[in-house]
Amino acid sequence: MVRTFDPNLSLEAADLACIRDDRVLFEHLGFTLATGELLMLEGRNGSGKTSLLRILCSIRLPDAGAVWWCGEEVQRLGPDYHEQLSYVGHKDGIKQDLTPEENLRMARALGRPSPELDIPEALELFGLYGFEDVPTRTLSAGQQRRVALARLVATEAPLWILDEPFTSLDRDGIGVFESVMETHLERGGMIVMTTHHRVALEGERVKRINLTA
Repeated sequence: MVRTFDPNLSLEAADLACIRDDRVLFEHLGFTLATGELLMLEGRNGSGKTSLLRILCSIRLPDAGAVWWCGEEVQRLGPDYHEQLSYVGHKDGIKQDLTPEENLRMARALGRPSPELDIPEALELFGLYGFEDVPTRTLSAGQQRRVALARLVATEAPLWILDEPFTSLDRDGIGVFESVMETHLERGGMIVMTTHHRVALEGERVKRINLTA
């Protein structure tokens, strides 16, 4: 039986503003995201997509407004909030001198291990079988990206925040990760992401915010 996340989880933002170099990137921005929903952030380069993701991760403070997780302001929750999310940014965020297996083992030690997939299963899912014990720096850019994404399924976090997750992936890799996102949403997970790639997920569960508009 597949484990599902708490159906009462929610992510909410209200009246957010972000200013960079005396330029307002966005203001009066708000949304509510429930379990099983995906929020797609759209907009031209420099419109503030990455800045908004960093605010949602509580890496950067908003210049106005606030973000709440299950009704509690994320700044007050601190580490308790960070345990609920997994972030993949422009950079893979993996240790180059460690093997893919060691990278996933470290991620599970720092977070909560997934009860659904163990490390070999997570690596095999992303086509890394046979590469699990070589230094990650010897892998191609696409394979390194797969290691970064494999951490998502090797750990247990309901909220995924993804900044261009399809970077360096080939067509097969994109298909695999789209399937992974589908499964995460079906389990009641939530995703906030940016991408220039057309995502094969549609319907009422997909929300969109265009920061250029």
